[in-house]
Amino acid sequence: MQTRQAIAVCAVTAMVLAGATAKAVAQEVSSLVSQQLPGLLTTYKELHAAPELSHHEAATSALFAVELRKAGYTVTEHIGKYPDGSQAFGVVGILKNGAGPTLLIRTDLDALPVTEKTSLPYASTQRSKNPAGLEVGVMHACGHDIHITTMIGVARNMAALKGQWHGTLMVIGQPSEETIDGAKAMLADRLYERFGRPDMAIALHDANFAAGKVSVVSGPALASSTSIDVVMRGVGSHGAAPEAGKDPIVMASEFVVEAQTIVSRSVAPDQPAVVTVGDIHGGTKRNIIPDEVKMELTTRCYSEAVRQRIIDGVRRTAKGVAIAAGVPEDRMPIVTVLDDESTPATVNDAALSERLQKIFVAKLGAENVVEKKPIMGSEDFGLFSLDHKIPAVMFWLGAYDPAKVAESERTGVALPSPHSPFFAPLPEPTLRTGVTAMTDAAIALLQ
Repeated sequence: MQTRQAIAVCAVTAMVLAGATAKAVAQEVSSLVSQQLPGLLTTYKELHAAPELSHHEAATSALFAVELRKAGYTVTEHIGKYPDGSQAFGVVGILKNGAGPTLLIRTDLDALPVTEKTSLPYASTQRSKNPAGLEVGVMHACGHDIHITTMIGVARNMAALKGQWHGTLMVIGQPSEETIDGAKAMLADRLYERFGRPDMAIALHDANFAAGKVSVVSGPALASSTSIDVVMRGVGSHGAAPEAGKDPIVMASEFVVEAQTIVSRSVAPDQPAVVTVGDIHGGTKRNIIPDEVKMELTTRCYSEAVRQRIIDGVRRTAKGVAIAAGVPEDRMPIVTVLDDESTPATVNDAALSERLQKIFVAKLGAENVVEKKPIMGSEDFGLFSLDHKIPAVMFWLGAYDPAKVAESERTGVALPSPHSPFFAPLPEPTLRTGVTAMTDAAIALLQ
């Protein structure tokens, strides 16, 4: 009986000590974040004002590498190889802290070809050339500047709190997320062979709900993205003599309409899917029927089976339109799936999602952990999981002014979304919450 009582006392004592330790760590994290916040806000505004397009993140990656080195990380730059052989601007920072698991945490680095219209005092005025050689505006219209700044704060915190965790922290600065080929490039450059394979991987992404809150979606969180080119080939002729040719503009128009039935009549209603024709080009003059019309498509879904059904549907629909128009066999449509511009769905590991959910509820309060549904946007972070062999989770970070969110909900007028020229996250408390949440998660997982 005495032994049982002693064990019970020890167990209670351990629980009390653990609770006290957890509270002390939470207070220490909060204090560190408050100390950093003025400097982080300055860094955020500097990054926002100087965005760089995918494949061109030279200054952004250099800044990130410098901050990791200052915090005590072993840093390697220029990680990643693209299919054309060019080197990427990936950054890897390693902080070893004894025996234990390895945790990968990732930020993306690139911006979008969008001309900013927010009128913020630190708004981007950057101009650059896109891959087609056209001059475009450049803007952090998807919040990657929030992600980078958050990860700088997290890296500093983890270095300062080495007494609270053990294992290895692998901090990734990933290029070219917007063109969804940055993660592939880093893996192609033997990322895990060179720096070690992580036991877990987590990332955050800003989202269109109130700043100060986070959300974890278990299972499918973001859709796959598949890029498809469709070239409708006809027989050119004079615009006044359409009977002498086969008009690819008419065929392309029919294809755009018929493609809408690929989802509505080929995919089960309980399987979300999208087929969008986002770009169409054909012809040179109003009175010439051209030889061909090129269309660029994007498709989104959560399952590989549905993805393949959509691809098959695109091929079948294009060919069917051509056959109906009487196109010769040697002029059938050309359908090309662009694997280099495609990425699978981001599927959050269920067990790791549950762990993060509990961590955030305990650290941030249940009222600040909200429920969100999967979205049809796409990401390449999931590739770091090696087809789900490594548990991985991307969680959402609220980034909008709570007052504006409330007004939007009241009026039904949507706020500017990511990729909009008016997208403007609220830096505080977005950064405070992001740094706190990611630090709390990393410490809890590295035990």
